Amino acid sequence: MEKTDRPGGAHRLTTVDEVERTIGRPPSVIMLKQIKALDEGCRTVLARSPVAAFGYRAADGTSRTTFIGGAPGFVRVHSPTRISFLLREPADPCGPVSFFFLLPGVGEILRVNGSVAAARKGAEVTVDVVEAFVHCAQAVLRSRLWQPSAPGEVPAPSGGAGAPSLAAPADLSGPVDLSGPADSAEPADSAEPADPAEPTDPAGRPVEAAGPGPGPLGGPGIAEFLAAAPFLALSTWDASGGADTSPRGDRRAAVRILDGRTLLLPDRRGNKRADTLHNLVRDDRLSLAALVPGRTGVLHVRGRGTITDDPALLETMALRGTPPHAALLIDVEYAELTGNDAVARSRLWSPGAHLGRGAVPDLMALAGEHLAANSAEAKGGSSAFLLRALMAVPGLSRLLRLVVDRAYSSGLRKEGYDALVPARSGRRRRLPYRLSAGAGREDRAERQDLREVRIAEVRRETPSAVTLVLEGFGREPGPFDFRPGQFFTLVADIDGRPVRRAYSASSVPGSARLEVTVKHIEGGRFSAHVHQGLRAGDRIAVRGPSGHFHAAPQPPDEIVLVAAGSGVTPIMSMIRTRLSDRSARDRMTLLHSSSSAEEAIFGEELARLAKDHPDRLSVTQVLSRRDGRLDADRVRQWVTAAAPARDAHYYVCGPVPLTALVREVLAGLGVADGQVHHERYTGGTEAGAGTTVPRRMTVERDGQPVGAAVVEPGQTLLEAGLAAGLPMPYSCTVGNCGDCMVRLRDGEVTQGEPNCLTERQQGDGYVLACVGCPLSEVTLDIADP
Repeated sequence: MEKTDRPGGAHRLTTVDEVERTIGRPPSVIMLKQIKALDEGCRTVLARSPVAAFGYRAADGTSRTTFIGGAPGFVRVHSPTRISFLLREPADPCGPVSFFFLLPGVGEILRVNGSVAAARKGAEVTVDVVEAFVHCAQAVLRSRLWQPSAPGEVPAPSGGAGAPSLAAPADLSGPVDLSGPADSAEPADSAEPADPAEPTDPAGRPVEAAGPGPGPLGGPGIAEFLAAAPFLALSTWDASGGADTSPRGDRRAAVRILDGRTLLLPDRRGNKRADTLHNLVRDDRLSLAALVPGRTGVLHVRGRGTITDDPALLETMALRGTPPHAALLIDVEYAELTGNDAVARSRLWSPGAHLGRGAVPDLMALAGEHLAANSAEAKGGSSAFLLRALMAVPGLSRLLRLVVDRAYSSGLRKEGYDALVPARSGRRRRLPYRLSAGAGREDRAERQDLREVRIAEVRRETPSAVTLVLEGFGREPGPFDFRPGQFFTLVADIDGRPVRRAYSASSVPGSARLEVTVKHIEGGRFSAHVHQGLRAGDRIAVRGPSGHFHAAPQPPDEIVLVAAGSGVTPIMSMIRTRLSDRSARDRMTLLHSSSSAEEAIFGEELARLAKDHPDRLSVTQVLSRRDGRLDADRVRQWVTAAAPARDAHYYVCGPVPLTALVREVLAGLGVADGQVHHERYTGGTEAGAGTTVPRRMTVERDGQPVGAAVVEPGQTLLEAGLAAGLPMPYSCTVGNCGDCMVRLRDGEVTQGEPNCLTERQQGDGYVLACVGCPLSEVTLDIADP
């Protein structure tokens, strides 16, 4: 047999026969559980799943495993054999790909394998399905994936390589009870044995392990993350064009670090298919993505793997004296820890995210249906008929669930797991989460959730401005409600990553279509994408409405409007809305400054509206190339000539210099501050650079602790707080509105510039959570400023 000098000359399994002698052949009934197309049950799972593990290879052969999604139904099912989804990464998947879909609170997993169907269209990847099947709950059970942290606690972002997570068991009320009589379990106060992977001193106390040494695993935060990551997705490929992504879970940490470039992954008993092991003896390239419950970071690893049954090595991973039957030695070529948008948005560990009973079919019953259908096709005759008849018996699925749950519990105990943890009553032992979709509280919807929309039309307004006409579809076809003057945050995938920008609505509220007008900005990433990349039929997302710059529900009899450039877009919404009320008798006066006639956004429509409603609207266009820029004298002269009533209200929108100038003029004319409303353009802000190290964020309200979160590399303070379920204030998410302003009590933060904070607010210690990134551990106070 082959020998190696890394690590310690561990014996390797190099053939399929050696693998099957060690772990056994997969029973034929296991292989009958897979189907070749998505049936109704599978499609229901896809509609309810908010996140999936996805394994793929790029054209250059680079392997990658990541997590995709962010909200239930993120996968579009075009037919029983074709699906598509958005991939927020720049690489182009090709060839065979594989998935497994998670349902929060559910133990079993739906696995889907297929191949990329066509060239990637923007961020959308289309896949032809080859097979689908239900995976057992062992990985989820071992890892305690759905067990939340205790209130106010969060898994640690730093510590030694052997440092345990700070996550503590919560009150285990309501999960499925798998215990027998109370005296059949171990005593409630029995101590779980120390993890063999966790270093201890002679007295048995945990000690901080040394770092992994040089290599990919020595990067910032990587060893600490792996020490706290009990769950991962592992992707492998075979020699005939097949792919496989399977879940792996273990107590405390799914893998051990042997040195700066070597991982050891135990292979404990699972669904007996052993796809991963069979693949690795043919193609040793692999990739994985690891999760820590309660955190939104994902650790991406790729390298090469071999299988070992070396007794000495396996013994180091024994649980209660029971070692795994094999292990994977992974030679790591690349490791990176990043924030993950799909994990953050899906709120996997929010208690209300767990699916309620009946929300999805019981996955073990679904597997039984697949088995019955395949048996009928493969064998026919009375045995297949009997199996299908049994699956149709009322109540059989519930009985099957009880049997399977008992089998899970028994199997885990045999492997050395204390699978049944004590409830606080001490009377019985329960699993720390539901194995199937059980009763759960409905999660409170976000105040400003993302809404997917379709572009119905791209209308050219000027050579440098277009209007996007957006409409809802699917589950959200309804109208767009907002107040005239408010803005929406548009979210589009650009080069595989979500980019956000805020644009004011220019249409009338309550319509089935929303119009936003986007001016091309030199060097503007988002505006260039809108002008060059978006077409009718494309999809983007919107968040909103946002902003305090809007007309009152009952506007005054007279309003005075001043705008420059694209600042006319919220003003246009006010004008269109007021003129749509034919019974109104209010008066509007507009001063609009543009560079030239051809660049005057809505110029022709404004002229027409003023002509059609001479008693209600008057418009003055100033063209700076012809007339020069607006200055204080010209604004003062125009306001004086308009002779507005003393109780008129003023709405000003444009660049910061314009809004400051107009406000100064109006103050000089004796207009009260309460009658002047303004919106300043700050441009599209980007989050600060931050660091590559996860940082702990503590959140308080008026000095009282609210909770904590880990800000992963690439995340903002707001993203981390929302993902952890903290009551963070926010609205636009792009640094324009100031609703996310919080006081920095301790630590250091960098944030995108420009933003809407005043010098005084910054001097008082305020930061914008939506564009702020921590440079150290931070403490924020979210009390209203």
